[in-house]
Amino acid sequence: MMAVVFLLALLVISSGYFINESFAEISENQVFLLEGSGFAVTEESIKVSEIDLGLSSQKQSGSTINFVTEDGFITLDNEEFTISQLNGKFLRQGQYIRINGNIESSNGFDTSISFFGRLVEESKDASVYGFTGRITTTDDSYKILYTTKLSKLSKITPVSTELKSSDLTIHILRGSSLQKTTDNLTPGANVANYLRFFSNDRISVQPGTSITIVNNDVASHSIISGKENYGDRHNPFDPDGRISTGIIAPGESANITFENAGFYRLYDPDYTWMKIIAYVFPSSDNLVLGQSKNLGN
Repeated sequence: MMAVVFLLALLVISSGYFINESFAEISENQVFLLEGSGFAVTEESIKVSEIDLGLSSQKQSGSTINFVTEDGFITLDNEEFTISQLNGKFLRQGQYIRINGNIESSNGFDTSISFFGRLVEESKDASVYGFTGRITTTDDSYKILYTTKLSKLSKITPVSTELKSSDLTIHILRGSSLQKTTDNLTPGANVANYLRFFSNDRISVQPGTSITIVNNDVASHSIISGKENYGDRHNPFDPDGRISTGIIAPGESANITFENAGFYRLYDPDYTWMKIIAYVFPSSDNLVLGQSKNLGN
């Protein structure tokens, strides 16, 4: 058992030394999604663990930035913990991430976490971090080993608060009902545009905001919210009942309202590759993230 833990830890930690000295660009007023999975290990067991956190740098800049953990969850096998009080920092301009604090189990017990992440690799759209650390429950102390993705470090673009909520419109793009892969990509075509299914697939708004979804596709669609089951190809989502548009016929539209703060993962239950991440938290302005590339986020 200890040999397995040692090898896993060595793989995660040492991977940072095999890359160029690149670092993630972190600046003020940015919103991030940290999501990934790995293992929580004790001498008696190994549990699958997932992490899904929303982070905001607020009005800060510099090589070290304290971030706010807006919402999210961490799992141990089938048990889900919601955030209670987490503190975090981007260190050395995003080359490292430190997260400490408490998460709360479904039965109300506090659990402490202490994570340290190292930048492993990055692309134009996201950065990959390897995390080690501990989850300490009332019953046990788990060593964690994660591989995570920090979603595209896009600058937040403010949208005027004078705009009506109906002015925030997302279009379902024509052809979205057909799953797209790079195998069918025409040589020389733009990969980012080809793999998109919505005009915006990442949005950030205030609680209470309503948006309009317009179906420009040739097939009918419905958009609901749910929890993503990572790695489950047969059942990739579980509906949570918070958002449901009903059937949106071609050329028709539907309005949805984000009543409460938090993450909303929106998807079409008939075409599960079509996904939107809505990040809902209080702010002085309505915010919209730059259009991301739908690469299986």
